[in-house]
Amino acid sequence: MNRRSFLTSSSLVIGSLSLSSFINSAYADAKLSSKQIFNAENPLLLNFNENSLGMSPKAKQAIIDALPNAFRYPDDARSALISELGKTFQLSDKHITLGNGSSETIQAAVQYVANKGQKEQKAVQLIVPDPTFNYAELYAAPLGVNIVKIPVDEKLAFDLKTMQKKADAFDGISMVYLCNPNNPTATLTPTAPLANWIKSAKENVFFIIDEAYAEFASTPEFTSAIALVQKGHKNLIVARTFSKIYALAGLRVGYGIAAPDVIEGIDTFVSIDNTNTAGAVAALASLNDRAYREYSRKSIDVSRQMVVDALNELQIEYVPSHANFIFHKVKGDVKTYQNRMKDAHIMVGREFPPAYGWSRLTLGTPEEMSYFVATLKAFRAKDWI
Repeated sequence: MNRRSFLTSSSLVIGSLSLSSFINSAYADAKLSSKQIFNAENPLLLNFNENSLGMSPKAKQAIIDALPNAFRYPDDARSALISELGKTFQLSDKHITLGNGSSETIQAAVQYVANKGQKEQKAVQLIVPDPTFNYAELYAAPLGVNIVKIPVDEKLAFDLKTMQKKADAFDGISMVYLCNPNNPTATLTPTAPLANWIKSAKENVFFIIDEAYAEFASTPEFTSAIALVQKGHKNLIVARTFSKIYALAGLRVGYGIAAPDVIEGIDTFVSIDNTNTAGAVAALASLNDRAYREYSRKSIDVSRQMVVDALNELQIEYVPSHANFIFHKVKGDVKTYQNRMKDAHIMVGREFPPAYGWSRLTLGTPEEMSYFVATLKAFRAKDWI
């Protein structure tokens, strides 16, 4: 794809976006341009579910303002963020734990349950859908936790009934890890069946609900599992992150929400001062910047629709997406597809066994996705997709 055709297609995309109400925000002026050129040194990165809009301008300013006192430890910045998270979710500070990304929250939760099993001399198993985000498995395996993988169904949805049967039949302690919306499929597990299971689960079952992409889900079928914590349930922790909709992936700020006694136990497994000052102040500014959050979400909505329209036009199978990425079929070997995209200066996601033949595509800015769509159509002309 040459520079002229890319700029022409980008201008058309940006022009159509200008008709949308959210484009009138101050953020649009800063983010939407027609000057991005991708090459081997500067490829289009659509492989790690990062938010290429970049962080909120208010987050950047918060970091700048905090720099003169960066020689101090981050206690005050951390406390302010915890307090604001509590207010946001109508919970106390004791319901909140911060993590070096939500990955640390997941790790600490796994260690917390595994340690409980060790103290009580009980076996521990981790039940996960397959495929899903695999960090819980990676953290559990060295602790001697048995990993039980339950394949997703033909629609790539979670098989909650089978997962529940596995938990009910186990004499020890069961951890259940559920990423909702799921990574890599971007599928959504409706609130009702999941909430019913959590409410009725035996005392030996603990849930780790990973809501890294929850802010992108706009369907009425989805209600955050945080609502269960608000109602007093003590058999779960909800992990969230500032990496996705808030675009702070490089600053590593995540958090967990659970009952105070659960948080107290989990906090024994997180590192001290695990959130730095820059990350904490940027997260706090982002949390309070509702305009940016809405802009970020709607930008992804536009990008998603662009890709969906192209996939429909090319009759390429895909899974309806509730996140900032989309899972679609490719023709032939996924590695070959990856390499061809790399040659076109686009980095796309890897294969996620056992979902062979599928590729996870991060949704970048609308301009970036116009470049991807043009490349995808060029691939079809060569019978590559």
